[in-house]
Amino acid sequence: MSGLLIRDAEVDGRRCSVRVRGSVVAEVGAGLVRAPDEEEVDAAGGALLPGLTDHHLHLFALAAAVSSVQCGPPDVRDRPALRAALHRAVPDRHGWVRGIGYDERVAGSLDATGLDALRADVPVRVQHRSGALWVLNSLAGERTGLAHGRHPGIERDAAGRPTGRLWRADDWLRARLPEAPAPSLAEVGRRLAGYGITAVTDATPRLTPDSVGRLTEEACSGRLPQRLLLLGAPLATPPTARPEPGPWKIVLADSGLPDFTALVEEIGAAHRRGRPVAVHTVTAVSLALLLAALEAAGVLPGDRIEHAAVVPAEAVPVVRRLGLSVVTQPGFLADRGDAFLDGTPPHEHADLYRCASFLRAGVPVALSSDAPYGPLDPWSVIRAATTRRVPGGRTANPAERLTAAEALAAYLAPPHSPGGRPPHLVPGVPADLVLLAVPATEALSDPSADLVRLTLIGGRICYRRS
Repeated sequence: MSGLLIRDAEVDGRRCSVRVRGSVVAEVGAGLVRAPDEEEVDAAGGALLPGLTDHHLHLFALAAAVSSVQCGPPDVRDRPALRAALHRAVPDRHGWVRGIGYDERVAGSLDATGLDALRADVPVRVQHRSGALWVLNSLAGERTGLAHGRHPGIERDAAGRPTGRLWRADDWLRARLPEAPAPSLAEVGRRLAGYGITAVTDATPRLTPDSVGRLTEEACSGRLPQRLLLLGAPLATPPTARPEPGPWKIVLADSGLPDFTALVEEIGAAHRRGRPVAVHTVTAVSLALLLAALEAAGVLPGDRIEHAAVVPAEAVPVVRRLGLSVVTQPGFLADRGDAFLDGTPPHEHADLYRCASFLRAGVPVALSSDAPYGPLDPWSVIRAATTRRVPGGRTANPAERLTAAEALAAYLAPPHSPGGRPPHLVPGVPADLVLLAVPATEALSDPSADLVRLTLIGGRICYRRS
């Protein structure tokens, strides 16, 4: 078969058929007839949509999570459960245990001593649910030379001894771990396609040439079928490279905010290369620093804010005036919103993960997962954006709710235009499509990944529900 005819689909509210030839949509109309060399799919009135884009995730971390021990809710909720999970874990071929998703609600503020009490017979490293912190037990600290390490993220006690806690020190830690084969992204690609996701933006900052090469190999081999944009591609990467370089990722970590002049210069350096910036900010302080730096450096179309976890009301018009877009993750509210509400002063609750106020102000908003640190399923993120309900039953600022249609649209914009207008299905556009089992109105009344029936990327069927 060299083509595909999707018959009786709902497209923009009307019933029609769509012909795919090669990698593009060839025809859209009511009277299309199957050609001899075409496969035919009866949509039975199901909605045919542009493919979804996850505008912020971390691919290799997501792949590594598959073989890691879950160390936080919902699988692990207390210290005995964490001890049991770590002891059930089978060490890798180098004898290490890797844990992810740790939450302080499980066993408090974990350090090397606390981790030794849970498992000390093998080297163990556990990542905090935020992705910003690794905790090593004593044996892991010995194996990595932590006592003599030089990195600003190595936490030390009053006597200068390492506590086992490493803040944003992934590169330092990775260089001291036993060499491991690059994880395949095949399973990640299958999961993404099953959700109807046809494009992704990897938001890992400052990717090494080796990491870019591995991502390129996964994409070119088809193991990762999704179209790929890299925020962490080296600054000098030409715009014609594949995978494509996206805006330059800058992390404003509140544990060590950069010097203002240095931040202005980094923004300017990216802009001079023709690269917008995508800046991680999760607090009001880091957001204020970013907005001031952009005022000084100037803005470039495509500049964007990543996360925007806490945004004071007075910052919204500034974001609009600067022409920034926002890539945010309301899925965190459904995943662990109780911790946000309990750990944030009540007067800041209205500032958490704003969505509707940005749209009302004319700020483009895209939704994303931040997986593996947030829930990957876009349909669960869409539900979270419409309800803003946290696990304990409270609602995190209902004024920021989106309609289901707005939330879906925030996943449909193409990678280079987060929060932009979703593409129309017309002849000539890339055949990156997702077919749902029901019409759009029904799907939006109860968003669910179970409704995804067929996913096409570049005209190729990458997922078909049996």
